[in-house]
Amino acid sequence: MIEFKNLQELKERITPALNTKVKEINSYVTEEDIWNYLKIKWKKEINLTLYDIINDIINLKKEEIEEYVRSEANDKSEWKHWF
Repeated sequence: MIEFKNLQELKERITPALNTKVKEINSYVTEEDIWNYLKIKWKKEINLTLYDIINDIINLKKEEIEEYVRSEANDKSEWKHWF
């Protein structure tokens, strides 16, 4: 079993999969968007393997990640009105 010392080490390991997904989606979504979105999902997982992580990236739907990005953008713009 592969173990990672920290999240940065994991992210570096899966960067090729993130890059591939960004190219496949071919929109305004970035690697960082996918990483942040899936980190939320992975927090709920137990005994997550590298296979599971890569599988989640590969099977991520374009609509799902775009909705997350739009939602995050809306949340940030709403906060601007308060300050």
